[in-house]
Amino acid sequence: MTSNLNQTLQSKYPNLEISVLKISEVKENNENFRIDSEPFKKSNLITNQYIDYVKLSDIALINPSKTEISNLNLDTEVSFISMQNLGTGNINDRETGTIKDYKTGYTYFAENDILIAKITPCMEHGKCSIATNLKNKIGFGSTEFNVFRINDNRFVKEFVFCFLNRENIRKIAADNMIGTSGRQRVPTNFYENLLIPLFPIEFQQQIEQMVRQSHECLEQSKGLYRQAEVLLYEEIGLDPNDPLSSIQPLSNRLNVSVQTLKQSFLATGRLDSEYYQQKYDDIENLIKNYHNGYMRLKDIGNFANGSLISEDFYVEKAKRAYIRIKELSFNSPIKIEESVYINDNFVAKNEATVKENDFVIATIGNTIGKVNLVPKELSGSFISNNTSKFSLFDKNIMPEFLELLLRSVIVQEQIQRDFTQTAQPKISNYSLENILIPKFSLKIQESIAKNLQKSFDLRSEAKNLLKNAKERVENSIIVGGG
Repeated sequence: MTSNLNQTLQSKYPNLEISVLKISEVKENNENFRIDSEPFKKSNLITNQYIDYVKLSDIALINPSKTEISNLNLDTEVSFISMQNLGTGNINDRETGTIKDYKTGYTYFAENDILIAKITPCMEHGKCSIATNLKNKIGFGSTEFNVFRINDNRFVKEFVFCFLNRENIRKIAADNMIGTSGRQRVPTNFYENLLIPLFPIEFQQQIEQMVRQSHECLEQSKGLYRQAEVLLYEEIGLDPNDPLSSIQPLSNRLNVSVQTLKQSFLATGRLDSEYYQQKYDDIENLIKNYHNGYMRLKDIGNFANGSLISEDFYVEKAKRAYIRIKELSFNSPIKIEESVYINDNFVAKNEATVKENDFVIATIGNTIGKVNLVPKELSGSFISNNTSKFSLFDKNIMPEFLELLLRSVIVQEQIQRDFTQTAQPKISNYSLENILIPKFSLKIQESIAKNLQKSFDLRSEAKNLLKNAKERVENSIIVGGG
């Protein structure tokens, strides 16, 4: 009866998507009793009849309890990640601490667990990664994640990860969200009831190999990036393993600086003690004494403020992206895959845009100083009002090299010194313009940039391997087998 009614209504209204369900079908696996249309879209209901499926809750432990670590020493070292650390396929920057630092109110995970974001500020739900390189450490994450630990030998975790990491799953998850606007979440029972296709183990192992190769490329990329950092710090005479400590002489100098009123407030307008720490003088002297000279950022480029664009214009894909602080990084390329886009119908007025080889720098909040070089794919994009763009006009400076230099201790410490000490820290373009940098020869820049380019190429290869793995899973579901 229901099937006939569906067919009748669909033929009568061919431009609409119509699903007629019994009340018993609506109640099934619907703990939050959603009665709006989104959870019942046809796209959410389709499975391939030629494939066997198993519920995720039947093959995985979901959100393992922290009682598993209750007997461990509270001083045991752990890794901690937040929403910003979770990339699409890999975990980016991470904090470290001890169990006692993160014991209460967090999600526990271990090596090889699958993590997926369930909260959706700015379309971040569905970001999915495998926990790797914990080095036998325990992991803690914020309560913004669900954790899946595969415990069924019919399924390979890398295959399940690729299945969960698809855009199609994100869209279905979005239709099943609950909560208030701006802070919605995907309920855990959505994932518990998610049907995972059971493919031959040989096919799953092929996916596993592709994912592992992707991770290996990423690790090699990080190694080359580190080599570039070492070359930079050694060139200016610092210890690459602890550059900040090596700036000061090996004497037992206290971090004390005595300044006259003329030297301090009348010159800088600052009276807070943090501004006059001895390390800042040491950094300035180091740069000014560099054998090839020094310059200020305003000597090689210019700054412009970003613009606020309402979330009402956010879409998942369009011609122009909107680069925010969350897409920026301290040590990796800009996170293109995590960008939101601005509706093509948006009429730009004076909003700031960037071009290839511009830089976007975070200027407000606790992550001031995050900086990224703009790739060709994001040329023409808008940048948020919490950022500034830096447009390089000096042809003797290599953009790839400058990105690394802007992330170095000697620049980041200047940024930390100059931001305004308020509840919401911020730094002005004027302060950024006057940051000092050593004047590196083109030969040194090229030597460092060579490692950086190899690192970027490997990151690109890692990204493509992961993309291909997901596409193979997607295609196999369509055709009905691995």
